[in-house]
Amino acid sequence: MLYYLITLLIILLTIRWLKSPYKFENTSIPYIKPWPIFGNMMEIFLRKISFPEQLKKIYDLDPRAKYFGYYDFSSPVIVIRDPELIKDIGIKNFDSFIDHRGFVDPALDPLFGRNLFSLRGDTWRELRNLLSPSFTSSKMKVMFKLMCQCSDNFSSYFVEQMVKSKIESQTIASKEVFTRYTNDVIATCAFGITIDSMRDPDNDFYRIGRKSANFEGSLGYKMLYMRSFPRLSKWLKLKLIDSHADTFFTRLVSDTVKVRSENNISRADMIQLMMETKNPNHNGRLNITDMTAQAFVFFLAGFDTTAGLMCFMAHYLAENPEMQEELQQEVDQVYEDFNGNPSYEAINGMKYLDAFLNETMRIYPIASMVDRVCIKDYELPPVVPGEDKYILKAGDYVWFPVYPIHRDPNYYPDPDKFDPGRFLDNAKAFSNSPTYLPFGIGPRMCIGNRFALLETKILFFYLVKRCWFKPSKKMLRPLRLSKTSIAMTPQGGFWVDLQVRK
Repeated sequence: MLYYLITLLIILLTIRWLKSPYKFENTSIPYIKPWPIFGNMMEIFLRKISFPEQLKKIYDLDPRAKYFGYYDFSSPVIVIRDPELIKDIGIKNFDSFIDHRGFVDPALDPLFGRNLFSLRGDTWRELRNLLSPSFTSSKMKVMFKLMCQCSDNFSSYFVEQMVKSKIESQTIASKEVFTRYTNDVIATCAFGITIDSMRDPDNDFYRIGRKSANFEGSLGYKMLYMRSFPRLSKWLKLKLIDSHADTFFTRLVSDTVKVRSENNISRADMIQLMMETKNPNHNGRLNITDMTAQAFVFFLAGFDTTAGLMCFMAHYLAENPEMQEELQQEVDQVYEDFNGNPSYEAINGMKYLDAFLNETMRIYPIASMVDRVCIKDYELPPVVPGEDKYILKAGDYVWFPVYPIHRDPNYYPDPDKFDPGRFLDNAKAFSNSPTYLPFGIGPRMCIGNRFALLETKILFFYLVKRCWFKPSKKMLRPLRLSKTSIAMTPQGGFWVDLQVRK
């Protein structure tokens, strides 16, 4: 019965699509004619091109255009090309574009539907204000020690294994091992538990978390389907997070809160910070479900995407030995100056490490685009001089094309070349620029960006101190994005060789 219903629905949607005019048909907005139902996603669905590269192809249709049209399945989207217009929408007129596109029913899937990313309007504002103090510099300094313990332990593991096995180098599947590191960092900094996922590879936290956060496989396509057909997904009662993971993380947070409350225990982590919002001096109050939802989305964002960033960084270190030597010199100097115990300020003050990380995020940003929803009518300037203005209606979707902007030669000369020097002398200028968007822009940019950058810098401080990164025989060179994954990942996966520094 379900098969017949879905088949009937597809037929009805196709008929409706064929009878409806294209939204951009009678405008001067550049776009590629869409397929029925699939829109411009057909090439991606058929695995002919990766999503970031397809977005770049349409971005390049008309360099004069301030924006272009895209069909996300049956949903038309205005994609903003012009940096100043991105700033207008993302910052100056943020009140007209406050929301992300929602696709999960909070009642059916509370872990995903009630977190900061999914919430809308005033509910989002209240929670953002409540959680923002958790990510200040002072709080990062507290979590810094926890991250250092994880990084020191993680990097020591590889040295121990190579010395024990009497081998000079070891090939690692980068995504596999870096997700274990991010898993341990999030476990200790967000959930208040200590885990060693390299020495205890089958621990429940990693096993259940890996299943819940692996968007490279079927889960990524499930998310894409739910986002494109939210009503049908709700009718079918589809959940992004399975019940087992829901129960596991809710019980974990609930038990942690109970033990700490009953025994007056305090720990410098995210659970503690959310527990403190119950203090009468705070305006808000989080229940266990809300606390679990925030901790879980923090897990989702940090587990897979931050690990991906680390993989690309390791790849470029292996590909560029001269740059790796320069970073080694900086690491060794800081290590010596602080007797092997660097401070928060010392690692954050490492200019070449910061530049290398920024250039990695420019070439392969964490997200290829970020989205907004127009909540009240908004007038866009003419797409090109001499044309009519365009009115965005409430409910229309808007994207900022991060990957194409980062690859635009107008903003980054020789954009496909990996060059950390771009960020050595003017990193602050890029941090506030609408042409550099690794974490989004404006009030709705990623709240955990400081956390992600800090855990990455600490990890590579310890790894570069102890190991060389070498190209692996399994590494495909030059790197090409996979056409079979929704996530930004290379064909053949991430591979690198580690060699102990003498």
